Amino acid sequence: MTFVFRNNTIERFFSDGEYAFSGYDDYGAVPEAERYIWWYQVPVKYNQEQLITEVESYLRRLQWAVSQVGQAPFLILSLELLYDAGVVRGDRRLVNAIDAFNQGAWQLAAEHTNVSVVDFGAFLKQYPAAEWVDWKFYFLSQMIVSPRLAGAFGQWLQTQERALAFRRKKCLVLDLDNTLWGGVLGEDGIAGIRIDGDYPGKAFRYWQEAIRELAHAGVILALCSKNNEADVKELFAAREMPLKWEDFACMRINWSDKAANIRSIAEDLNIGLDSMVFVDDNPAERELIRQQLPMVAVPEWPAMPYLLPAFYDRLVKDYFAVYALTDEDLKKTEQYRQNAGRAQAQAAFTDMDDFLRSLEMELTISPATEVTLPRIAQMTQKTNQFNLTTHRYTVDDIQRMLDHGARIWTLAVKDRFGDNGITGLIIVTDCGAVDTMLLSCRVLGKGIEHEFLKYVLGQLKASGLEEVHALYIPTEKNRQVQDFYDKNGFLCTREEQGRKAYRLSLADWDEKRNTIYKIV
Repeated sequence: MTFVFRNNTIERFFSDGEYAFSGYDDYGAVPEAERYIWWYQVPVKYNQEQLITEVESYLRRLQWAVSQVGQAPFLILSLELLYDAGVVRGDRRLVNAIDAFNQGAWQLAAEHTNVSVVDFGAFLKQYPAAEWVDWKFYFLSQMIVSPRLAGAFGQWLQTQERALAFRRKKCLVLDLDNTLWGGVLGEDGIAGIRIDGDYPGKAFRYWQEAIRELAHAGVILALCSKNNEADVKELFAAREMPLKWEDFACMRINWSDKAANIRSIAEDLNIGLDSMVFVDDNPAERELIRQQLPMVAVPEWPAMPYLLPAFYDRLVKDYFAVYALTDEDLKKTEQYRQNAGRAQAQAAFTDMDDFLRSLEMELTISPATEVTLPRIAQMTQKTNQFNLTTHRYTVDDIQRMLDHGARIWTLAVKDRFGDNGITGLIIVTDCGAVDTMLLSCRVLGKGIEHEFLKYVLGQLKASGLEEVHALYIPTEKNRQVQDFYDKNGFLCTREEQGRKAYRLSLADWDEKRNTIYKIV
């Protein structure tokens, strides 16, 4: 159940799921719930002194409510003024009181890992101010936000919650001609490409600057264009543009069909097609991808270049919004470029062990720390393919596990091509059960997962544990690991509808390390 603190009627805005609501302005009773939402809005009052006094009291109420919920997730919607409440235009006291509440809310989020804030004002700005309030409904039911916005609000809130949970798309695949720049390279030549100066070049320059910010925020960039690759490389070298050749983790610049190229990009990056967004100005190419690769997101291209800022805003909101970033996110493009280098290097070897030795891999296995908790939670939210149980956890969930005696190890992987950062996780409960084992898709295929498990089992055996239990819970995406525990000496004790329970006697288990990997 989600419990919502409110000071007006809002039930219509929460039609999906199980919700309970406080009385109007009743913050004193805090029932037990899975999570909490605070949605107060500036009340309808025209006595400025009373209105300011009431708004100034909201932060104290919020602080008290947060203190009562323990570590349960607590989402705060920013406080907004939905109607013209002032007569004296130079009187800023009400605006200052609203700002003070919102700043206090962000401060709470900085101090409490379970608290987050979303900008309700950003939702309102999508609509004319005259549509924010329907006075008929307000006087009939004390519903200050117009019920006509309820459906859109529900979708917007889901988007915010996806961003909070880091459930966003991973890769933006881009066409080139009339998509990344104005004009057609093969017809207009390098000098004729519009990427600066007056319109429309200025619009495409803005678009490239915005895309580069996405890359800085951990979104993988890829190119998929019908062009001559040598000509494209020459253009990137000759023209000054916000996006550089090295900003792209993978390129398919050829004359093959784009559906095949996108499949190939997904294979190279080792990501699912459903984590990709394809942007192309050509409606025929967009329709091809929609029909042949329906799991790939394909937004409509704007009719004119001056609409690119609005298109970018929608692209972020629909697919790439995120609440916070980890160090690993900020290195994403470089890490996937390194993976492409590894794939090319592998092609030169006929013996897999020789190839693995040539990588000079170093595995750093560490206990969880306060610094790594956000990354640990993020991996549980995002990792699907190599994930034995697919349990999803927040930072607070992980902290509670540690407080109750769980042992948690992270795995960081680097080799001669670069550092992949923290890409693996094992959580073992206080009773010796493997709750979670996962690896990022970008380090799979090198046997690392077996060495990671061996190391943890060795640690458990050294601590005196005699037996380890584990589960495999099937999903649509993790079938590749359905026999992982079987291959590592575990005994399957029960199987039902694909779900498997395992046991391993550590007394009989002997750790046989592979010398290919250096473990730190």
